[in-house]
Amino acid sequence: MVRQKVVIKNPTGLHLRPAGILCKEAMQFNALITFTFRGNTANAKSVLSVLGACVKSGDEIEIICDGSDENDALSTMVKVIEDGLGE
Repeated sequence: MVRQKVVIKNPTGLHLRPAGILCKEAMQFNALITFTFRGNTANAKSVLSVLGACVKSGDEIEIICDGSDENDALSTMVKVIEDGLGE
């Protein structure tokens, strides 16, 4: 299991379009990919779960990856978020 904290940089937070991009990236991996925010855990492969976390711009989340390709999954997820999720 690997984990890393990352700050949401895109100006609108994790609304529908960026949540979809995040989920699309997460689904490429076999690892279980979740993130924690304010004590709650969200499944990064579920758009509804990501939207339900209500993550805004500037918020810090912790991405957690567990599985055979966890290191690749973590680095990809962090890069996608740091690149602004398409915004």
